[in-house]
Amino acid sequence: MMSTQITSFLNSFKSQLKVISPGRINFIGEHTDYNNGFVLPTAIDKKITLSFQKASSATQCTVLSTTYQALFTFDIDKVEIREATWENFIVGVVAEIQKITNGIGAFDCLIDSDLPLGSGVSSSAALECGIAYGLNALFELNVSTLQMVQLSQRAEHNFVGTKCGIMDQYAVMKSKESTVLLLDCLTNQHTYIDVDFDPYVVLLLNTNVSHNLASSEYNTRREECEEVVSMMQKDNANITSLRDITLLQLKDYESQLSDVHFQRATYVLQENQRVLEAVDYLKEGNLKQFGNLMYASHFGLQHQYEVSCPELDFLVDFSKGYDQVLGARMMGGGFGGCTINLIHKNAVEKFITDASIAYKKEFDIDLTSFVTVPSQGTSIYS
Repeated sequence: MMSTQITSFLNSFKSQLKVISPGRINFIGEHTDYNNGFVLPTAIDKKITLSFQKASSATQCTVLSTTYQALFTFDIDKVEIREATWENFIVGVVAEIQKITNGIGAFDCLIDSDLPLGSGVSSSAALECGIAYGLNALFELNVSTLQMVQLSQRAEHNFVGTKCGIMDQYAVMKSKESTVLLLDCLTNQHTYIDVDFDPYVVLLLNTNVSHNLASSEYNTRREECEEVVSMMQKDNANITSLRDITLLQLKDYESQLSDVHFQRATYVLQENQRVLEAVDYLKEGNLKQFGNLMYASHFGLQHQYEVSCPELDFLVDFSKGYDQVLGARMMGGGFGGCTINLIHKNAVEKFITDASIAYKKEFDIDLTSFVTVPSQGTSIYS
């Protein structure tokens, strides 16, 4: 049942601007972005819709999420960290915009989403980028899309506490239909790679679990990679990230590193190589080899980087029993969320049915799924 406050807000809201901000998938290149590596993501056709109006109040902003059926207000002149995590994605972006421009006034925002939360399709980045894009347009701030990407990332660091890389925000903001982004996270330069998967499609299987390790372990992995860099930096000042290290160089330090640190760094270097190989296979139309790299990526995430979980591993292993599935792997930060599967379009229905039955039997959890396609990034709805 809607509260009086929500009803009152909806009755008075007159949208001046509507923004579509999509989720994203990542075919390969997981946990490489914050190590200045390569990634291969794209936006998807599931999205957040954000409607904006300039507020009647001089300083009070009101934001309503229909997903949470929750409304909150804050003072544009006194933006502070809030208790509810989802609110911090919004006020964090406002705070970061205020650091680079003084043109933002009080606003109201109505948020509606068909993105599954906690599924690894980056609903958080979609929200951040949608807020940034909408406020930039509403107040004519002339902030570039790269600046919006970067300030959205900083919002997550400073207001939410997740030291994420730049991939999610970049893919959400800059993707184009029927392409994937080869993004170099060292230079923030990207190349669009045309894709045609037909007769295969992209299927996401949602484990519907989100283990509470996700945020803390994400930051721990980042620290572990930085510790490897710090050790090797003592002998070579030119090493500033794992991107500057070769597998041969890393091998020379194996005896000085713990096995955990060695495995973490090895995974990142191998994953970077997989991304570049994957691009070559896409250009050749060799989807079978592309799928093999997806399986290799999951193996590394499971055994070397240790960010998978039993539910994700079960679904990836299950897919290997189907010739119509070319590749599968966990996607996102880990410890829950979705597997991404490249599967023949004629096999989707039976595979979902079989996987759902097996998954329910193993974990007593209902599996959900959806087919998606590479789509346009954040944009004004017209």
